[in-house]
Amino acid sequence: MPLVTTKKMFEDAYKGGYAVGAFNVNNMEIIQGIVQAGEKLNAPLILQVSAGARKYANHVYLVKLVEAASETSGLPIALHLDHGPDFETCKSCIDGGFTSVMIDGSHFPYEENVALTKKVVEYAHAHGVVVEGELGQLAGIEDDVNVSAEDASFTKPEQVQDFVERTGVDSLAIAIGTSHGAYKFKPGQKPQLRFDILEEVGKRLPNFPIVLHGASSVVPEFVHTINKYGGALDDAIGIPEEMLRQAATMAVCKINIDSDLRLAMTAAIREYMAENPKHFDPRQYLAPARAAIQGMVEHKIETVLGCAGKA
Repeated sequence: MPLVTTKKMFEDAYKGGYAVGAFNVNNMEIIQGIVQAGEKLNAPLILQVSAGARKYANHVYLVKLVEAASETSGLPIALHLDHGPDFETCKSCIDGGFTSVMIDGSHFPYEENVALTKKVVEYAHAHGVVVEGELGQLAGIEDDVNVSAEDASFTKPEQVQDFVERTGVDSLAIAIGTSHGAYKFKPGQKPQLRFDILEEVGKRLPNFPIVLHGASSVVPEFVHTINKYGGALDDAIGIPEEMLRQAATMAVCKINIDSDLRLAMTAAIREYMAENPKHFDPRQYLAPARAAIQGMVEHKIETVLGCAGKA
């Protein structure tokens, strides 16, 4: 099956009260683990690539791996650029086989964000590619995205309709309390999503797909394993999964997951190497890492996203 855009995925998700997982990929084992979970649960998938992943693994390698996943699985899979920093990066991905791109102009003044997003939309739509924009800024660190807590800002609902109408974006990432990375909250701080903002955005943009970035839950099981084998993640606290599931029943049609994949993979590798210190074949420690990715994604599909059986 050829790669698809997210257009029909989001239409079905909005009507069905569920979300599609957008999982960040960096290498073959991560892609395989995610896709094996999707196959087992018959779920649609968005495999997304950050600017950092393109630098690490090479654009062409990642495109071919995702195309292979789509061909062998038969699942509807979209290939998405996560946090495109500029028009040139988005154009390169559009020209190079991506079916969806995000242009992140959220750090610019509003009018600059509108102008940049509109420019990307015009080029993307002319080439059959869909575009995600962003309003509001999430705190945290993810690859080249680094926003301090002081610079973070919630999305202003009164801007969303104007932004969508003037830019023509196909989906919109908003800031309602999620954040990038594993260290989302200070010890003792209670995670809370601004469902009032999400509800107001949904009223102003009826039937329009909303996206949540920074939505990993920092699963305690993997944090514990990493700490056991020399890590230092004792104070890592994520977004409660029940909050994310609630968001998926509202206007949210795409939920981004990256940190939980990294934690699952790292925990599996650290545990394997600690218990098998004489082994040096990468296949021996990457196989359990791939299995950990699969298990994590299955859990997200069933517990958080609600998209099992929706492929």
